[in-house]
Amino acid sequence: MAAARRHKRVAASQPGFLRLKPDLDHSASRIGHKKRVNKNKKKNWNKYSDIQDVEEFLEDVRLQERATGGLLSDKSDDGLFFVDVGEQKVRPDPGAVEKKGKGLKPLRIDLILQPDSQVPPPKELSSNLLIHVCILAYQQPNARKLRLMAQKAEKLAAMGVLPRRERLLQRRRMPGSKKPVANNDPARAFYDLWRPDRPDTADPYYLEQTKRRLVKKGVTSFLTPPTPTPCWQRPEKLNVKPSLLPAVEVAAPGASYNPDFTSHQALLLEAHETEVAKLKAEEKLARQLAVRKEDLATEESVFREQVEGLIEEEEEKLEAEEDDEGTAVGPTAQTEKKTEKQRKREKADRVKELQKKAERKAIDSRQQLFQLRTISAELRRREQQTSVRRTRRKDQQEREKVQPRRLGKLRFQAPDLDVQLSDELSGSLRTLKPEGSILKDRFKSLQKRNLIEPRERAKFKRKFKVKYVEKREFREIQ
Repeated sequence: MAAARRHKRVAASQPGFLRLKPDLDHSASRIGHKKRVNKNKKKNWNKYSDIQDVEEFLEDVRLQERATGGLLSDKSDDGLFFVDVGEQKVRPDPGAVEKKGKGLKPLRIDLILQPDSQVPPPKELSSNLLIHVCILAYQQPNARKLRLMAQKAEKLAAMGVLPRRERLLQRRRMPGSKKPVANNDPARAFYDLWRPDRPDTADPYYLEQTKRRLVKKGVTSFLTPPTPTPCWQRPEKLNVKPSLLPAVEVAAPGASYNPDFTSHQALLLEAHETEVAKLKAEEKLARQLAVRKEDLATEESVFREQVEGLIEEEEEKLEAEEDDEGTAVGPTAQTEKKTEKQRKREKADRVKELQKKAERKAIDSRQQLFQLRTISAELRRREQQTSVRRTRRKDQQEREKVQPRRLGKLRFQAPDLDVQLSDELSGSLRTLKPEGSILKDRFKSLQKRNLIEPRERAKFKRKFKVKYVEKREFREIQ
């Protein structure tokens, strides 16, 4: 293509180049004051460069290619002119229509469909060279992603692994699979709208695709190999509730607006025990923080503290003198060197000690053969202790399922019981005084069921110190 353009420019530069359209005089449009622009700057190259003559030349070249199939200067005289010798016979067209007084003329629809350009298509420029139009990656949306997906599908197909869509389709076409019953089938079973366990009458594949039913793990067929669990599948841990407590706990019978005497007294006893436990905890904390009598200062301890640094030097001097008197005067004692006989005797004693230990170990291993009953009894006792500990641990875990866990730095504080005294009870709902808050009750329920961590109200902390200024009007009034 570049060589063809170069050839056209060279041909146009020759003096014999013919234009299909006459030159237009643009001198009128150029009359006037010409703006002086600095051409040294790159931003002014395209903005103030006059390329009108180049555009006209290129347009004329494209027009010649469309009309004649090439440049007029390259055409021969026989290709541009012909000798008119009279009427020429026109080959009849099968779709032509013959009118009265006129010859055969092609249809209008055929004339519209005929090509009006003499430029050959890009793929047929030459019989030896075929130009293939390649679509780049950025010219097609998600081209790279689609290419990677196609490559992965080819790799899995070579390994014998079918896509999930194909596996589900084969599973549905299996002879043992049940087909869903149509809703307009009179032979279908009666559907109870209010039954507790409503069956799914829809297609299982439809329910899985619409996320109304979770995909079961490990469901495979003999047509497809077992595949690992996909990463998008819902984990089993999410199906386990963090607590076994109900979302809404029913209040005790004694909390009614008109309870019976036994239920009300039982609720009062429970509230009393709760308050007593709080008082005992406060008293225990006070006892732990209280100062013991043994730790109180006396006159003797106060005097000893006052003269602590005065008599310390005299005591140290006396102790140093006693140490000097008790020390021996003379050269330091040296260890005596052992003789050869003594070293041999010590070596023989060590060998005898090792032999005694080995014999004792062999005797103990032989004695264990006669202790099989004792060893088996010991093993049974240990297994029993292990089973007891396992049972206790399981019971502890079951108890922890109904107890609030510590999820943050704060512990769960149970709310106070909403209880009314005997003289505060009202016999009707009209005179009943509302107690508690639904919002606080729901918030505490979420904390108790381990859904959120226990929290406390954030303390207000002033960023800047408040400055009090006495205004002039207030000062004048005083």
